[in-house]
Amino acid sequence: MKIDWRRNLWISWIGCFFTGASMSLVMPFIPLYIEELGAPKNQIELFSGLAVSVTAFAAAVVAPIWGNMADRKGRRMMMIRASIGMTIAMGSLAFVPNVYWLLIMRFVNGLLSGYMPNATALIASQTPRENSGWALGTLATGGIAGNLIGPSLGGALAQLFGMKNVFIVTGIILFITFLLTVFFVQEDFTPVEKTEMVSMKEIFSRIDNVSILVGLFVTSLILQTGINSISPILTLYIRQLSGNTSNVMFVSGLIVSVAGVSAIFSSPSLGKLGDRFGNHRILLGGLFLSLICYIPMGFVQTPLQLGILRFLLGFSTGALMPSINTLINRISPVEGVSRIYSYNQMFTNFGQVLGPMVGSTVAHGFGYPAVFFATSILVVFNIILSFFNFRKYLTKNSIV
Repeated sequence: MKIDWRRNLWISWIGCFFTGASMSLVMPFIPLYIEELGAPKNQIELFSGLAVSVTAFAAAVVAPIWGNMADRKGRRMMMIRASIGMTIAMGSLAFVPNVYWLLIMRFVNGLLSGYMPNATALIASQTPRENSGWALGTLATGGIAGNLIGPSLGGALAQLFGMKNVFIVTGIILFITFLLTVFFVQEDFTPVEKTEMVSMKEIFSRIDNVSILVGLFVTSLILQTGINSISPILTLYIRQLSGNTSNVMFVSGLIVSVAGVSAIFSSPSLGKLGDRFGNHRILLGGLFLSLICYIPMGFVQTPLQLGILRFLLGFSTGALMPSINTLINRISPVEGVSRIYSYNQMFTNFGQVLGPMVGSTVAHGFGYPAVFFATSILVVFNIILSFFNFRKYLTKNSIV
């Protein structure tokens, strides 16, 4: 069976875009929907935070389970499972009777997720080595673009059709993802019996330097922690910087979006540079760039300065995402690549949960600028760990 990996890439890109959009569509109006469901006035912020974080937490918990299933049944099968599961879970949010059922179904949505990591594993396993950085960088832009466009699209849809109907529209979008995956994604995969599967202990024993892999997991965790740490305080920080409350929501939306825009445009190109010069070098460069951006964010005097730094930070994200995925693919045994990617997704999801907690805690204790300094400390730790791991590994082997 001849596989057209480029067609798989573009169909998977559309699926990741729709999946990313479905996750962020509800963000602009989730507090209003929780209020409409009858939550106590003094607990709306609490339930809003839970509604956002519970999905990422559930996805992190079950990621290794779905990764194990992907190595047994195939990545395409898990993409189909995730898309139809999220179709049902997201669509059902239009019919929940109260806020507790909302939290339950958001949790279920996380349990049934897993489209993007399995799409990444599929493309990584099919793409020629010389194109892997570009392909994985391109694929990463699908989820980034979806997350970027989702909030503005969700707000517009809620305004036009009402909040409940946005969930139905989201379910339809995810069902389209399901159909595209069923009819257009190809995979030549022979199912493996559970008793014949290579154990994770054996998988790790086949990796020349496990510390490299752990370092990549940590990078994914810190990347997401840094991206999401600003989310609880962004609007308040911009209001403090500008002193203008009339357009603070609009400016906040722009500042969130600019990092995604630069990441979208840079990720494929930086992935291609990784194919040519070494993904580990691009990863280290991305970490240094993120440090250069985070530290000045604590000293900015205007929202414009913050927006410029966030735009530059997007290039760091564009460097890190394809580099992490390509390096994981190159050091992982083929029999366990889905499980390895699922563990990376677990760290990514935990970063999405940890980021807002770090941001709100540090801001409460030390002020808004301290959030960026705390994130910088995490990045410095990541740079030291990555530099040590790559230097140690390259004395024995080459991963470029």
